[in-house]
Amino acid sequence: MSPTSVTVLPQDSYNQTLVSHVHPSDWANPKPADLYDLVVIGAGTAGLVTAAGAAGLDVGLKVALVERHLMGGDCLNVGCVPSKCIIRSSRVVADMRESEPFGITPPSSVEIDFGAVMERMRRLRAGISSHDSAHRFQKIGVDVFLGEGSFRDEQTLTVNGQVLKFKKAVIATGARAVRPAIPGLAEAGFLTNETVFSLTERPNRLAVIGGGPIGCELAQAFHRLGCEVILFHKGSHLLNKEDADAAEIVQQRFLAEGIQLVLDADLKEVTQESDGKVIHYTSSGKQGAIAVDEILAGAGRAPNVERLNLEAVGVEYDTRRGIQVNDQLQTSNRKIFAAGDVCMDWKFTHAADAAARIVIKNTLFSPFGLGRDRLSSLVMPWVTYTDPEIAHVGLYEEEAQAQGIEANTIKISLSSVDRAIADGETEGFVKILHPKGSDKILGATIVARHAGEMISEVTTAMVAGAGLNSLAKTIHPYPTQAEGIRKAADAYRRTLLTPRSKKLLGLLTKFS
Repeated sequence: MSPTSVTVLPQDSYNQTLVSHVHPSDWANPKPADLYDLVVIGAGTAGLVTAAGAAGLDVGLKVALVERHLMGGDCLNVGCVPSKCIIRSSRVVADMRESEPFGITPPSSVEIDFGAVMERMRRLRAGISSHDSAHRFQKIGVDVFLGEGSFRDEQTLTVNGQVLKFKKAVIATGARAVRPAIPGLAEAGFLTNETVFSLTERPNRLAVIGGGPIGCELAQAFHRLGCEVILFHKGSHLLNKEDADAAEIVQQRFLAEGIQLVLDADLKEVTQESDGKVIHYTSSGKQGAIAVDEILAGAGRAPNVERLNLEAVGVEYDTRRGIQVNDQLQTSNRKIFAAGDVCMDWKFTHAADAAARIVIKNTLFSPFGLGRDRLSSLVMPWVTYTDPEIAHVGLYEEEAQAQGIEANTIKISLSSVDRAIADGETEGFVKILHPKGSDKILGATIVARHAGEMISEVTTAMVAGAGLNSLAKTIHPYPTQAEGIRKAADAYRRTLLTPRSKKLLGLLTKFS
């Protein structure tokens, strides 16, 4: 049975290529095997990695992958890939406008072809989409079924009338953007991350609802690309879940760039008027109204748990938090596991990838439940891709305090890092948390233009059990901004120079 056709707007050649890869209209679902070792529902990152990892072992496993919409999930289609393409274009604009301190006269005006920016994104996304294509997964031995999957009983799943019998199943259906409960918003019309990348013309006035990572990343990018951006956030500070020092740097950068911030915002209603979509709100007790051309809702995600018929298989779930799993990612049905945004607080592509690897081990290679891997064992970094970026791994200072850990924080400003000075990127820092009396790394936050690249060194050290002493001994190429990490490690070692240790060192010199 052929799948239902899917359209991605605009229907140019790039999006047609995208769809031909991730939901081809001429796709014929295969005849189901008599019994699958593993059936995976959802072809986002978690589902793709699970299916490819199991089938790619070449040990004769029968694996089925079910997807009702676009293979590649949010990351490829409406998340990481398109957003980072647009962010890259926006950084070019910022560099051109801010070139004077580098001895280069900036142009009198930077001409931005918004349509070309979006076309570049679609072209690059289409090229990348071949990695997640139905044909590629078919070639590596996965039976790909395009259509809506629903459990019939504890051994079977139905897809477009076909019946798939399985030994184990994995739910990886992801999450979707939440529609804010604001009167009049639906009638006025709004964008989410699932529709904003279909724009071909620049909205002159753009309201962004939500000062978390998604809202902040897109607000800055679209502002740099020529939109007048008003960012509404219910909190008193942007990125309020991040390190406060880091969030302050980003907030000040937004203000310096001219992004209008409405904090402590309570959005009352949206009305459609002659001058646009008018957002009525209160902020710190004061009423206000702002007219815009488009509204981007960038706050909140909801797990995709509907229409799976989870009750038929005894899988417990919550419509807000998603499918309930234990530390081994097993649901309340011992034969069914889950991974990714549908069940995890970490809603990152790399978290879904890591969870999928746990699921492969726990579903297929842990007889009687022996030797299962645990989600809690992961050391999870994450990045907010504003400019500068905020990267974090491990504990925050408040979390360490809540756990009763006496900890010290080492903070190195990028203004003391030579490469950052040369790059004109001194707006940031490296902050590392360690227990008192130990060089063990509990957590780290880095604010830098490429903090996402830098955080992996600290993450690797934490996974390997290497402490600050090891980082201090590690030779860092000069000059690089990552030298800030070594400076933090050196700062820790200097704390070991107590009066007693200095006396000992002085004594050693007399006999050397």
